[in-house]
Amino acid sequence: MRKKYVLVRRPAESLAEGIVTHIDRESVDVDLAEEQWEAYVAALSGGGWEPIEVPVADDLPDSVFVEDAVVMFGALAVLASPGAESREGEIAAVEESVRALGLEVTRIEKPGTLDGGDVLKVGMTVFVGKGGRTNAEGIRQLRKILAPRGYSVVAVPVTKALHLKSTVTALPDGTVIGYRPLVDDPFVYDRFLEMPEPSGAHVVVLSDDTVLVAASAPESVRLIEGLGYRVIAVDISEFEKLEGCVTCLSVRVR
Repeated sequence: MRKKYVLVRRPAESLAEGIVTHIDRESVDVDLAEEQWEAYVAALSGGGWEPIEVPVADDLPDSVFVEDAVVMFGALAVLASPGAESREGEIAAVEESVRALGLEVTRIEKPGTLDGGDVLKVGMTVFVGKGGRTNAEGIRQLRKILAPRGYSVVAVPVTKALHLKSTVTALPDGTVIGYRPLVDDPFVYDRFLEMPEPSGAHVVVLSDDTVLVAASAPESVRLIEGLGYRVIAVDISEFEKLEGCVTCLSVRVR
């Protein structure tokens, strides 16, 4: 069986200075964040994924949210074009890491912008959130890259949260889950299941029957378990203060 790798990036010393757009700023305990990150990575390892650590960047506060820097489509790595200027420096080290894995690499070029957190893959359909960080040109470029590979790119509005995957993710069976007050249009998706908590909308799929969910969504955990899935809950409270969620902290290579 082919090895499953997951890209992660240790929190920067400057983490507390990360960008906040849709929520009020709270003080971040960087030492606690480091402990939570270690536990998160341990959960990925326990789920059968081998962590590949992108070098820490203490001068880039948001760099722990490595999902935004690259999107994987099989053996193709699409490097993002950050919608926030302060995050442009995050891409170079991520590129080195994916190239070291022997992956094919391409990128979104300016004036296109695209954050990985705006990209949700459900089978061969790729939903891309057009909002504060991803623009129409970025979506056009991604469509051009993916069309020859058989993917269909569907643009969806994001106005109530930072990224598309701040509002919806997908269970292993393709059901899209979301917290309804943050979802602009749930009817875009073939199957939409409402979650009772905002952070319950975020899952990292570890296998066909196991997902990773934030500990801050106990009702959602019970709901997902009731669908027959094994759920691993992790505390990421310090990252949630910076609009982070479980998906933001890793990129699976598979």
